[in-house]
Amino acid sequence: ELREEFSKLQNKTKLTVLEGDILDEPFLKRACQDVSVVIHTACIIDVFGVTHRESIMNVNVKGTQLLLEACVQASVPVFIYTSTLEVAGPNSYKEIIQNGHEEEPLENTWPAPYPYSKKLAEKAVMAANGWTLKNGGTLYTCALRPMYIYGEGGPFLSASINEALNNNGILSSVGKFSTVNPVYVGNVAWAHILALRALRDPKKAPSVQGQFYYISDDTPHQSYDNLNYILSKGFGLCLDSRWSLPLALMYWIGFLLEVVSFLLSPVYSYQPPFNRHTVTLSNSVFTFSYKKAQRDLAYKPLYSWEEAKQK
Repeated sequence: ELREEFSKLQNKTKLTVLEGDILDEPFLKRACQDVSVVIHTACIIDVFGVTHRESIMNVNVKGTQLLLEACVQASVPVFIYTSTLEVAGPNSYKEIIQNGHEEEPLENTWPAPYPYSKKLAEKAVMAANGWTLKNGGTLYTCALRPMYIYGEGGPFLSASINEALNNNGILSSVGKFSTVNPVYVGNVAWAHILALRALRDPKKAPSVQGQFYYISDDTPHQSYDNLNYILSKGFGLCLDSRWSLPLALMYWIGFLLEVVSFLLSPVYSYQPPFNRHTVTLSNSVFTFSYKKAQRDLAYKPLYSWEEAKQK
């Protein structure tokens, strides 16, 4: 699939695709040879707990640590990590964070494997800043924390659309109580390029090394339900107008489903349709500013909201 996407690109840049396992140390060393920058985006994204915890921790945490070590051995001086907003929370749907920023001491406290693994991996990347490379040089790192990403090929929106097409064109309600500021995938990619340039710039690098940045754009603050509707109404879909359960009740039903899953675990693997974490994640007021990225990386969204909607 990746090869097919690359083949569509109309440019003269040579692209070499290496396919391998992020836990395969010899492969990582080979992949890092003769490169000047590593942008680490590989991870298992799973907010519903479908994947075994051990697999998520291995890929997201151990894989990141092995890749950092491979950079040291191959003397790669720049490492940019694609983190996630979830390392900061939300921890409670009752807690309101509006236009949050990097100076606020926010940290996810959920034991769910995805946010926990990304938090540990980001800490490893931050701690690696300043490591001595094999050639005597220095490793410089930074991390980007994008908001919820939408755009071409987005798996969550695609799943919502497919579900609605099989449900008389009605979009399921997943986060009607939320207020978030999603970010278009093209702007996230642009932020990575600017981070790369900043870490290579002797004047900008000291301010960027070992830092993390929230990445958003000018997409209007809105609920997840509203975003899904706006991006999919071209298919003739509509929002579910039926009465929905109060948020507090949904939260406690999520807790009961977790208990059922735990009690059945010795004999049966039951995957609840939702849990307390997903209810909180999908229904919180949780928005962030990109001013620090604007200041340090000269970040400015490449695509407007109107352009992003058309894509």
